[in-house]
Amino acid sequence: MTKHPDDQKRPTRGVRDPVAFTSLVERHSADLHGYFARRAPQAADDLLAELWLRAYAARRGFDPARGSVRAWLFGVAGNVLSAHWRRVMAPRADLPGPTRDDPWEAVDDRLVATAIAPRLRSLLAELPPEERELLLLVAWEELTPSEAAAVVGIPATTARTYLELGWTSHID
Repeated sequence: MTKHPDDQKRPTRGVRDPVAFTSLVERHSADLHGYFARRAPQAADDLLAELWLRAYAARRGFDPARGSVRAWLFGVAGNVLSAHWRRVMAPRADLPGPTRDDPWEAVDDRLVATAIAPRLRSLLAELPPEERELLLLVAWEELTPSEAAAVVGIPATTARTYLELGWTSHID
């Protein structure tokens, strides 16, 4: 993942300008589609479309002081994904039984490293959802710890602590 120069200089122009917004779609769609594909593979295309609709509608609220355009987009993606899981997991009168709160099983099914999948699944399941999402944003989406912290809604120092120290006790 390479940072586009426009993400650092004049970041609000690309977000707020309707014409320049197109370049954001071109630059970030592949990474954001990957985010959705790893978490909700069957719905990834629809979720990406929903993300761009929401991001475009909310573009005037982007604040470069709070983080990069990329981190803002992953924050919107997280909100889109959460709304998707709420819709999918909502209890339905025609389907008996409990619903799942955590869609991790679908993510786990997509792991390529099948040899380590059972151990990885066990370790990730031990993490609270917020910490797990932080780790996945850094590992899969290549966000910096500070960007991932902004997406998850925790202080950057807390994110760095989790990444540096918090999970070492889980590793044998």
